[in-house]
Amino acid sequence: MPDAAPAPREALLARLASTPETVAEALRGRADDDLARRPAERAWSATEIVCHLRDVDELFQVRFHTILALPESPILVFGADAEDLAAWRIGGAVGHPLDPDRWAEDRQYRRADPGAALAAFERRRREITTLLRGLAPGEWARGGIHLRHGRLSLAEWAARLAAHDDNHLAQLRRALDGRV
Repeated sequence: MPDAAPAPREALLARLASTPETVAEALRGRADDDLARRPAERAWSATEIVCHLRDVDELFQVRFHTILALPESPILVFGADAEDLAAWRIGGAVGHPLDPDRWAEDRQYRRADPGAALAAFERRRREITTLLRGLAPGEWARGGIHLRHGRLSLAEWAARLAAHDDNHLAQLRRALDGRV
């Protein structure tokens, strides 16, 4: 995921709030079979992308609550090195619990109902934006320790979620066009 500088708060909140509708517009009028079609063997379908967005929101919501309750805590991230993960008792044959491909398999993204996945994503995103809108200015500065990038403020974590949205919205458009 690219590094993302925090945007002005209201612009960031508006950006985060708009993603579910952008996804819904992209899916509108398309058959479930079309949404389940992968553009290539190892590329995700539109349905799988929506499931991933839903599940990443669950992860970020936990991260936001952790930062608010336990400021300056280490935050588990995918891509952390083995030494950092050892403190979490992660490693060996088990694999990383935040591996997106593992999520796709374990949570059966390919068999998911796209409408249900979208509804869950919309609900989770409303919860996140409600949480973020209710923060006092000082709470936006609270931080969590990214295992590779060091301390990030809650505003920076929220900007990373928006950057993640942008990445997967582009992927969604390509999948719907049958491109990788």
